[in-house]
Amino acid sequence: MKALLFMGCPQMPVQTPAVLDIASKLKLEGIEVTAAGNKAALSLVRGCDPEKHYVTKMTDIDRCIADIAEHKTDYDLCFVFIHNDSGIVYLETLRSLSKAKTVAVIFGKNIEPLVNACRDSVVVAARASHNFTPLRAKIREVGSWAALTK
Repeated sequence: MKALLFMGCPQMPVQTPAVLDIASKLKLEGIEVTAAGNKAALSLVRGCDPEKHYVTKMTDIDRCIADIAEHKTDYDLCFVFIHNDSGIVYLETLRSLSKAKTVAVIFGKNIEPLVNACRDSVVVAARASHNFTPLRAKIREVGSWAALTK
């Protein structure tokens, strides 16, 4: 089983710990983890997981979308980290291209409009921008990520 962690701009400090927290749980479930993001987002993950204990593969977001669109790769689970409208655009893009079950991980100050825009995706959301604790609590409420694909 393969999972994609699709990161937006690392403007909100909670994104990187959320990525690594989810990656850790996925790895424990035996799921292969790939992170996609811009150079800054990938650099933060690489700096926090230099031995690749949790995130084993990384790719640029544009290359990732192209590879899925060209049917070169696909995933079983796709986590999209969302703190603004562009995150919703990425979520919908991935929903339209991939067979993956999508999970919207929403954070920031004004999360309600973002939650409402997620339609058929699983939503994990918390008001959090600097303090990871509220988002971590929501992430931990999910018993098994692999169970979402069944």
